[in-house]
Amino acid sequence: MSFEGAIPDVYEQYLVPLLFRPYARDLAGRVAERRPRDVIETAAGTGAVTRELAAVLPGETSITATDLSRPMLDRARALVPGRPVRWAEADAMALPFPDGSCDAVVCQFGVMFFPDRPRAFGEALRVLRPGGALLFNVWDAIEANGLSAVAEAAVAGVFPADPPDFLSRVPYGYHDAATIARDLADGGFTSTPRIETVAERCRAASAREVAVALCQGTPLRTEIEARAGSTLDEVTRAVGAAVAERFGTGPVEGPLSALVVTVTR
Repeated sequence: MSFEGAIPDVYEQYLVPLLFRPYARDLAGRVAERRPRDVIETAAGTGAVTRELAAVLPGETSITATDLSRPMLDRARALVPGRPVRWAEADAMALPFPDGSCDAVVCQFGVMFFPDRPRAFGEALRVLRPGGALLFNVWDAIEANGLSAVAEAAVAGVFPADPPDFLSRVPYGYHDAATIARDLADGGFTSTPRIETVAERCRAASAREVAVALCQGTPLRTEIEARAGSTLDEVTRAVGAAVAERFGTGPVEGPLSALVVTVTR
């Protein structure tokens, strides 16, 4: 699943403030409460959580941010000034770090993209010291995230014979608490995870910003561009119109819902 080309810039400009920033602050605050000496972040993207960690963790705490996509990591590196961060292009399912090398592993909205989640959880367990914790969040069902639900329905209306389902299939497709707990156990965790549903609100200056974020700042873009009949710009306009019809023509505000998971070694 590609996060390359124009996606990293659109992702950072539109998607991060729309969807990710509130949960990045929440996750970084939870990490800070544990007072870790060393933190490893997986699937860091353009650094939404990395920036929050850099802001709230003491200077002596080491932060290592990893991602499988070099373009995303390059974008992140440019946005975290004034604080040493170790950057590494790395696969969350094969972390290039020694056993027991950190007190916290953090992942914001990345677990849904891992082809083998128990394997990735096993890698997090391996690099954690005794008493350390894996903290991550995943989106709740798409129906609980109004803007994304409207966007997917609008895209499906443009391509009724072959509707792109990236949003509900991947980012909003891993929200069953029992499945998450089972995958953690299959990865080797023996403690019971704490899984909390956290509600937030998202805001954008306009419906078009929402449409650009979701249609052009995620791999939904690739699914749209692979289909004939309508261009990316035409689909973006259709999504913008649907969002405006549902949420208004001025500044847009809508519900967000995610699951926040904490599990200790």
